[in-house]
Amino acid sequence: MFRYYLRLGLLSIRANPALSALMVAAIAIGIGACMTIVNVRHVMSDNPISHKNDVLFHVQVDNWSPDEPYEDPNEPPEQLTYLDAKALHDAARAYRQVVSFKSDRVVQPDAEDARPFQESVRATTADFFSMFDVPFAFGSGWDKSSDVSEERVAVLSASINEELFGGKDSVGELLRMNDETYQVVGVLAPSTPVPKFYDVNNNPFEEPERIFLPFSLAVSGEFGSSGNTSCWKTPSEGGYEGFLASECIWMQMWVELRNEAERQDYAQFLDAYVNEQKLLGRFPRELNNRLSTPAQWLENRDVVDDNVNMLLSLAVLFLVVCLLNTIGLLLAKVMRRTNDISLRRALGASQSALFSQYIIEAGLIGMAGGVLGIGLTWLGLQGIENIYAEYEFIKNLLRMDWSMIFVAVALAIVSALGAALYPTWRACSISPAATLRIQ
Repeated sequence: MFRYYLRLGLLSIRANPALSALMVAAIAIGIGACMTIVNVRHVMSDNPISHKNDVLFHVQVDNWSPDEPYEDPNEPPEQLTYLDAKALHDAARAYRQVVSFKSDRVVQPDAEDARPFQESVRATTADFFSMFDVPFAFGSGWDKSSDVSEERVAVLSASINEELFGGKDSVGELLRMNDETYQVVGVLAPSTPVPKFYDVNNNPFEEPERIFLPFSLAVSGEFGSSGNTSCWKTPSEGGYEGFLASECIWMQMWVELRNEAERQDYAQFLDAYVNEQKLLGRFPRELNNRLSTPAQWLENRDVVDDNVNMLLSLAVLFLVVCLLNTIGLLLAKVMRRTNDISLRRALGASQSALFSQYIIEAGLIGMAGGVLGIGLTWLGLQGIENIYAEYEFIKNLLRMDWSMIFVAVALAIVSALGAALYPTWRACSISPAATLRIQ
């Protein structure tokens, strides 16, 4: 029977091409507007490391001013001081641990016609690549001994490897930055985690840094921070050493704890560390340590902008308006077919048979609207990219994956079926006797 009703639905759509096209267009426009914003929010609210969400934790300790919290109502700083980051890392109480900060270097290409350029770099520890499952095209990250020995090694992204070495396996090649030479030990495979969960303090949707260097080497080389830096009191000493010894926060720390027992042990270790520092005159506030999973951390930092949620609400309302128009068009179609419906009822067609026929017809219209809506969604994303073309990171938010394509079609079909319920009920409620008597 399904094939029979499907055939009837197709014949009905072809019999009223203008009306059917209007219904498809109404659904497609509503789906296109709604799914454009849904896509953007989907990317913004994604968790690129969700497969390790239960074992990765962002570390926070509250070294802030005794007079006021870092953020209301009582939020600890989102970053660590150098003193705390190094002490916690050196204690090695986690299965894996990463300390990092954002800096920049001047890259000096070997080619004679190439000009030096400034490039963002991430100074980090050896566990960064294994802990965050960073994919490699060539080579690997450095080992922990390089962190200790301050070996001049570097890991390159795929894009800067293409720019400097033509995309070849550049492991073993030399890279010059700020008049210092580094050896390439690894090249990453193309990958853009969005949002950049391990450091959301600047712009969580910008491209990751394209060069990675050992943390200890960056500190000994007195690399400055190009990320967010906050201080609740002026460093007591000047220069870089004074900055390292200050209460300024500018580093991010993550740990990998494989089970609940390790998490509890690490939480107790954090408490003990802070209490020890209190005896030395630091940490004037009450104990306020946090271990947040990536999902909790992204939610805590409000990665999804409130404006996006507002636009999503408006897009949903627009879809509802489009569906109301579809209901009106379906009602008009039903009223035009009153005689046909009455005749079929008089010949023995049941209400359930009529209901199935019109619901399947509505599903076909919804599917067509969903397919067209996918195209309109793509156009909507392209339009946003053109409007905000000056922001380089915007392209990272404007992408459609198969899950969103499936959602678009499914939403269109469900919307069409929902819109068809009342007109279909009206069709099934038509009295054949009353209609045929008039004829």
